[in-house]
Amino acid sequence: MSDDSKQTQEVNATHRMAKRTAKNSVFLDLFQDKKNLLKLYKTLHPEDTDVTEDTLDIVTIDNVLTDNLYNDLGIMVGNNRLLLLLEAQSSWTVNILIRILLYLAQSYHEYFERTSQSLYKSKKVKMPKPELYVIYTGNRGRKPDTISLSQEFFDGADIDIEIKAKVIYESDKDNIINEYIVFCKVFNKQIKEYGMTKQAVTETIRICKDRNILKQYLSSKEVEVVTIMMSLFDDEQIMRTYAKDMARETTKRNAITMLKKGRISVEEIPAFFPELTSDDIEEIEKEVMQLA
Repeated sequence: MSDDSKQTQEVNATHRMAKRTAKNSVFLDLFQDKKNLLKLYKTLHPEDTDVTEDTLDIVTIDNVLTDNLYNDLGIMVGNNRLLLLLEAQSSWTVNILIRILLYLAQSYHEYFERTSQSLYKSKKVKMPKPELYVIYTGNRGRKPDTISLSQEFFDGADIDIEIKAKVIYESDKDNIINEYIVFCKVFNKQIKEYGMTKQAVTETIRICKDRNILKQYLSSKEVEVVTIMMSLFDDEQIMRTYAKDMARETTKRNAITMLKKGRISVEEIPAFFPELTSDDIEEIEKEVMQLA
């Protein structure tokens, strides 16, 4: 292998490592700090005066199947309580209940392995009590305080498994969860004004610091936050490109099907499928000829 090839591989490896680090969302990065994690917990449980930073552990599951960014946070409180907080972002979808179901099952699986408990012995295992939350960063409107699997997917039927989650919206309360929601709304507004640019990111940070929103976090980690938020734009572009590619492949398959059935000729493809390029049409023609 040439020195140039080795250098290229090293650069690519460094880039991949940097991107992997940048995949941490602001949501997850914010609560990596135990001080902020404790603030989050006390927002949900102000009555628990005994909890300390040492009694809280993050048990977030790595997303090993894809490189997409999911804002899912798991918190163990001692050995008695498991909190799952999932961010719905600004697009409302009850499909988040399915994410919670799968996340909860995986969290328990890892907990039993971590505590060396077997599900195949007669002794009843010990498991932490679950608490499920959705943090919604869009406008509330008439959305409910609680969502459930039975109500959303089975018309309220009495099903054999149930998932209920409390939904947290923006409020007038002064706490770290609300600050995060406001931060997201400022970010969305800046994107509308400046597009998906670094200026939208830096303006978001400036405005939030001026308004005392996550000020300490943003002041101490501004460079990291910019990197994290800029990586969101990369993800968005990748997903848009992927969606276009998938749509083009579907269109090509439809064109091939119509050609095989004799409904159109190759010359008529541009009229029926104007989104296909000349290269696409040439590729389609070759494939149909091979199948003939």
